[in-house]
Amino acid sequence: MSFDFTQSHFALFGLQAGFTLDRAALDAAYRALQTEYHPDRFAAASDAQKRLSLQIATQINQGYQTLKNPLSRARYLLQLHGVDTQEETNTAMPVEFLMQQMEWRETIADAKTQRNGDTLEALSSELAGEHRTLVNELAVLLDEQQDWPAAAEAVRKLRFLDKLSEEVDNAIDAVTF
Repeated sequence: MSFDFTQSHFALFGLQAGFTLDRAALDAAYRALQTEYHPDRFAAASDAQKRLSLQIATQINQGYQTLKNPLSRARYLLQLHGVDTQEETNTAMPVEFLMQQMEWRETIADAKTQRNGDTLEALSSELAGEHRTLVNELAVLLDEQQDWPAAAEAVRKLRFLDKLSEEVDNAIDAVTF
């Protein structure tokens, strides 16, 4: 059993390195690799082969989880180009984005207080639209323009939107149950 642990996630799945990817091709390659290297196939093998198959399966799962999610895929691409997204240390955002964040947070707080699920559902839809817009922007920044600093800022924004969407989902659950 041979496996190159140094290859990129893209190479592992036989995909061109880029933000835009064919999800069906990723899924098919993932299933094929899982079939080939799943630890159950090595149940009767030596302990060393069992450990190796488990390590390979773990690498396959990590690569798949990274590439299937737009935020983690963007982070990974930036990492491959030596760019730190500075999500923990760089909280600077454009003023208009900060103002929008405040409005969204106020909407969540008001809707929770009033137990208004419709407002939260509308906000969830709005955030989903913002998410799609940022994902499209990342595709341009990463694949076409290779503007790493702007892409890193877009990643920070997308991370915020993902967290805010989760907060809205939790608020919806809280007011509907």
